[in-house]
Amino acid sequence: MEREIYQIPFGQENLTIAFNNLAEQANGSVVVNWGETCVIANVVMSKNDRPELNFFPLLVDYEEKYYAAGKIYGSRFVRRESRPSTVAILTGRLIDRTIRPLFPDNLQREVQVVVTCLSFDNSHDPDVIGIIAASLALGVSDIPWLGPVSAVRVGWSLEQGFLFNPTYEEREKLALELVVSGPENKINMLEGGAQEVKEEIVKEAFRLAQQEIFTLNQAQESIIKTMGREKIKIVNEEQNSELQADIEEFVKLYKVEEYLFTGQEKQKASSHQLSIDDLFKNYLIEKNYSDDQIKKARNLLEEKINSIIHQNIIQNERRPDGRKLDEIRPIEAAIDVLARVHGSAIFMRGLTHALSIVTLGSPADNLFLQGMEVTGRKRFMHHYNFPGYSTGEVSASRGPGRREIGHGALGERSLEVVLPPEEEFPYTIRVVSEIMSSNGSTSMAATCASSLALMAAGVPIKSHVAGVAIGLMSELDPTSEAGLRYKIITDIQGPEDHYGDMDFKVTGTEKGVAAIQMDMKIKGVVASVLEEALDRSKAARLIILEKMNQVIDKPRPELSPYAPRIFTLKIKPEKIGELIGPGGKVIQGISQNFDVQIDIQDDGTIFVTAPDKTKGEAALAEIKAITKDFIEGEIVQGKITQIKEFGAIVDLGHRHEGLLHISELAPYRVNRVEDIVRSGDMVKVKIKKVDDSGKISLSLKDADADSNKPSFQSKRPVNRSYPKRKFSPKNY
Repeated sequence: MEREIYQIPFGQENLTIAFNNLAEQANGSVVVNWGETCVIANVVMSKNDRPELNFFPLLVDYEEKYYAAGKIYGSRFVRRESRPSTVAILTGRLIDRTIRPLFPDNLQREVQVVVTCLSFDNSHDPDVIGIIAASLALGVSDIPWLGPVSAVRVGWSLEQGFLFNPTYEEREKLALELVVSGPENKINMLEGGAQEVKEEIVKEAFRLAQQEIFTLNQAQESIIKTMGREKIKIVNEEQNSELQADIEEFVKLYKVEEYLFTGQEKQKASSHQLSIDDLFKNYLIEKNYSDDQIKKARNLLEEKINSIIHQNIIQNERRPDGRKLDEIRPIEAAIDVLARVHGSAIFMRGLTHALSIVTLGSPADNLFLQGMEVTGRKRFMHHYNFPGYSTGEVSASRGPGRREIGHGALGERSLEVVLPPEEEFPYTIRVVSEIMSSNGSTSMAATCASSLALMAAGVPIKSHVAGVAIGLMSELDPTSEAGLRYKIITDIQGPEDHYGDMDFKVTGTEKGVAAIQMDMKIKGVVASVLEEALDRSKAARLIILEKMNQVIDKPRPELSPYAPRIFTLKIKPEKIGELIGPGGKVIQGISQNFDVQIDIQDDGTIFVTAPDKTKGEAALAEIKAITKDFIEGEIVQGKITQIKEFGAIVDLGHRHEGLLHISELAPYRVNRVEDIVRSGDMVKVKIKKVDDSGKISLSLKDADADSNKPSFQSKRPVNRSYPKRKFSPKNY
């Protein structure tokens, strides 16, 4: 097998890049190794154009293979990979968002990028090298593409400072973690989280990442220059001057620009596209254009509208809804909008409305993860739903797509920062954000609504988390330092999101940044542009947080009456077997008798989840009794269950038994056990000794001496005679 191997520096190690004929029929293929983590990227392009599509048909897949980590997973009956995990979907989105802006606008062929993890060493994350592998595969292929792009993971903590491409172990200690990617010396994609880190630290991360990206791109360019194939030429269709003139006439005749900038948000969000499309189609039909020409003309009209919006914002600072560049839409919020749920809130910013609902569950409701890269459990989930009716459209409900999963993960990362430790609040927390109405920035509205709902539910979060989306309108300007003439806009709405060049989402608290997500439609921007956008996001976030605090400024002291109650108890690990009982009989009995759910941790931590306080406390008392440690000298009550020649067996309750030796029955010599106690008698006894195996020795005479009261209730007849003996040491 022919191979060409290259090495480039990557953090503290090297990337090994191999070109071979493994996927010989793909347009481009490359294998990248980092440590013992290995990915292969393969890219293919269809032979024919798809001019009927009004979007670029790019499909990006990232595949995890169980064998890469030496695991066999799946159901008992299907031992193979099935649907991609959430981690795989999010990694695929990282790759997609990085490479998509660099395809030529006039490319109409289907392109597929498949990145597969072949080996995983539990130390080196395959996501960043997956981006680099996709870039190299596209770069050496004949597919038209304006790369390369590179990616780097930047971490920061107070103790370690800045780190490039840290291992999993190093990442556990980080206060900031960002995946940054882009072409040349620019940035076009961001994804990451932080522990309320100050904006100045995030800005420095941008600057350092930009330098590292530039170095990696130079190394890639050298490889592509040697290994690359000639790109397929895209034949640009000749412009129909008559059609262009008719589009200009339509824009003027129907006052499209005036319609776009009437300042009425509702009109822009729901009706203007439909109205313009219908008017334009009828206009072209009257001019005898064919169906194919009308499809192409719609794309040209989109370009014209895009130009109108760009020019108005860049040159005149004029936004479609009439706001200033740094102005936030009107905000409304309310909590307790649903009666029976554990917590609820609605957050409305303009025509974007998000309803969030909190549900609390037991530790057994944790989500169990089983994948190539991540195995374990998680107690907090944030799910985001985007139904068709939120945009006034008809669409089938087929479950969450990649976008919904990505937006849900962004909110989850944002809110995790303020959650209480599991030791203090052991509940499983699920938050669902339903987008009721959409006009841009729905993921940020979902985060705000979820923060309100958590406080309303009584979850003791540290503070509110708010988010805002910052946009960009730009045009090339080689004379400027950034290479662009641009305007940054706060709280983007529908048309600005659709036609804008950047969607820069930032969430955080009053103290600092919690999460960042950014993608672009243009090739990329320099770090200084993002720094300006970050400052704008902070100013907006503080305003939004103030509005949210007016609704509820701290978590409720009590949970909803409809939420379960969790009680915590710590027992010795060796007592776990006693609590479970043979075949689980004991623990099942407690669960059924008290209507509770019991979760046992390996360290002896017990969680009792009950529908109310009374049942929970009763179950807790039962568990304490079962796992009780008897202490020498303690007075307890028990029932005689067996009579032996050498003494009596006393049931101390909850499967605990002790031996009451005949010598411990009375302060004098006893010849027959039945002379003092009989089966069924209730007696108070003193714990004489507990040996290492847990066997308990009891004393009746010591208990009687301590209490100066009768130590048992006998079931013997009242007229029974007993031997009267005066106590004397001679009796022993």
